Amino acid sequence: MHTKNSWVLKKIFFWLALAWTITIAVLCLVSFKKFPSVGKIANADKYVHATFHFIFTTLWYLYLKNRNPIANYRKPLIAILMLSFFYGILIELAQHFFTATRHADVKDVLANFSGGVLAVIMLIVYEKLSKKHCIQ
Repeated sequence: MHTKNSWVLKKIFFWLALAWTITIAVLCLVSFKKFPSVGKIANADKYVHATFHFIFTTLWYLYLKNRNPIANYRKPLIAILMLSFFYGILIELAQHFFTATRHADVKDVLANFSGGVLAVIMLIVYEKLSKKHCIQ
């Protein structure tokens, strides 16, 4: 029963992570000029980018962790953080080369990376706390 639950959980995290990855691409490459403006918050798009990559990093980590639960959690965290960083750069390059209404922004890459780093910090704290509670 435990093995079947692990398999199902692994599949769920994979599809959630993949769907989120595609969602980021669509939202970052589509023009939103036709939508009404709700109000201006300074650098609001940077918070959005950070949130996108916070969730991206968390979901892909959960998939990798459930794929191989025995592995050390630090290796997947570093791999996913690098994946998030390079995916963010790829999206910015796609905005520059393949869209007329969007443009590449180095600050977006930094916001993406910040979201990934925040996710890594949260996941490290979570892993340490869960390990501490399992031992006692």
